[in-house]
Amino acid sequence: MTCSRRRLLIAGGLAGAAATFLAVGARSREAAPRNDAARSKDAAKRIALKNLHTSERLDIEYFREGAYLPDALSAIEVLLRDFRTGERHSIDPSLMDYLVEVAHALGVDPAFTVISGYRSPATNAQLREKSTGVAQRSLHMQGRAIDVRVTQVDCAALAASAENLKRGGVGYYRGSDFVHLDTGEFRTWKG
Repeated sequence: MTCSRRRLLIAGGLAGAAATFLAVGARSREAAPRNDAARSKDAAKRIALKNLHTSERLDIEYFREGAYLPDALSAIEVLLRDFRTGERHSIDPSLMDYLVEVAHALGVDPAFTVISGYRSPATNAQLREKSTGVAQRSLHMQGRAIDVRVTQVDCAALAASAENLKRGGVGYYRGSDFVHLDTGEFRTWKG
């Protein structure tokens, strides 16, 4: 079988076009993760919280388009107030990010039951009198700590997941069945 010059040129052109198509496709796939990473940085973040003591619930988007949403942070502050005194304090937004990250690492929705959020200095002092497990300079008093549970997740697994992130403080209280998370330095303990 003989090939004409025209057939050779057409075959060569098709091969070149195919190679170009494959190279462009490969470059697009390589660039996609970078674009996804940039988008995930700005992705919306949502959290659901239920205050164990007041039964208040909140399911809210608190971050969108690269910024924390002030109204959402205010609503979180209300839910996490010191339920004993009614005092409110700003809550570190990265604490919410920490909770969301722990939930995603567990493969569950970020829906938490809150045992303790913000604590006033008076409440913290009162709790210290009753328990050796309450720090004198607790990050709860700065809006940087939270005690939580996640429905259908064992607290030991919740604590282990948080420990693996090495993001902040992780205290596992087996007897009381909750996990303390904070935005301080990475450290772990059992209560």
